[in-house]
Amino acid sequence: MRLMVLAMLLSASLAPMAMAEVKWVEDGWLKTIGPEHLVDGDEFGCYGMPNLEWQIDPGAVALECREYIEARTDASKWDAKPISTYTPNGLTAAQHTVIGDQGFLIHGDQTGQSASAWHDSENEPERGWDWYDLGRRGGSLEQGIADIDQIESELDQGGLVNFHWVGKLYDATVRHDRDVVAMLEQRDDIWFTTWGEAYSYWQVEKCHQFNHSKSDLTIKFEHQRTDACDALEPNAWKVPVTWIFELKDSSVISVNLPEMSIEDSNLKQGWRQEGDLLYISILEGNEVNINLSDDSDYDIVGRTQFFNNKSTAVTIAGHSTTDLFTWSKRFDESPELKFTWLISPRSLDQANDWLPYLGAIVLAGSVSAIFLILKKESKAQSRAEALMRESSGGEDDE
Repeated sequence: MRLMVLAMLLSASLAPMAMAEVKWVEDGWLKTIGPEHLVDGDEFGCYGMPNLEWQIDPGAVALECREYIEARTDASKWDAKPISTYTPNGLTAAQHTVIGDQGFLIHGDQTGQSASAWHDSENEPERGWDWYDLGRRGGSLEQGIADIDQIESELDQGGLVNFHWVGKLYDATVRHDRDVVAMLEQRDDIWFTTWGEAYSYWQVEKCHQFNHSKSDLTIKFEHQRTDACDALEPNAWKVPVTWIFELKDSSVISVNLPEMSIEDSNLKQGWRQEGDLLYISILEGNEVNINLSDDSDYDIVGRTQFFNNKSTAVTIAGHSTTDLFTWSKRFDESPELKFTWLISPRSLDQANDWLPYLGAIVLAGSVSAIFLILKKESKAQSRAEALMRESSGGEDDE
């Protein structure tokens, strides 16, 4: 009995402490609807961890956030590794390097670095660390904030246009601007992509090798995978890249890839012909056979800046995604849009405010239970003593 009483007292005193050690709760939607988002072409990146601060220990935040993602979902349908992360304004270049050492290649957005990428149409990245400060040319998708005329101007200028989205502010659900979404969907010059896709596509320009040959009416082409290119940036994903062939006095009869159209706006493998130009989107390591109508010469012009020769790339970053369902549900009817979900577990800091009260309730309940147990034990002992006296009195009468 004494051991039981001791155990109850210990549980009452330790329960608030044990709960106080829990700093966050994971988003269960990652495992339920996360796979659907991967199939659709979305990306999962990092936003942060509630129990850690970017400014104090950016390496620890990046490591724990990466492990949080990897334990629950792949980052993309192209690769399991997360390579995109939010970082606050004000970190030093050295701190960004530390974050990059954890495998995060894209830091955004508007992080305040001297080297940057896509803050305007001419700010095309030249080096890997330029992606440590990705711009936000598109602004916010929140209703009442977006400037459609300004957005259209940015889209017309070309380059990568990044948007910001947050599904909830405090307890209020945020509404998106339907007019902006409708305008985006009506354009045919946009590649809807994600941070990781856009970076990995860009990285191919820094190192690539291909092999091609022609036999009779068939061109064989392979975007080769090489150890040298892999070593240059091992964390970049292997994504389809669009190559341009110039065909002279010939048309394509067939290709061992799905046929695409100029309207295709999401990254995939395929081909399409436009006049004398043939666009082949192919994964590194795959070989394509192009069957021609006539035996004529051809040239490989190079790769397009963006998938399917689009003039503009659009990314939408879902910041502080603590509830994937709430953040994403408004865009279920816009399958062409692709999102970079910068995820974070939910903080329990506010919930911890009631832990002392919970502890008091548990302690009071335990004390009451102990009192009842002791009272019951006392009554049982009194009855036992009474029975013993009665038993002793009966023996004396004999």
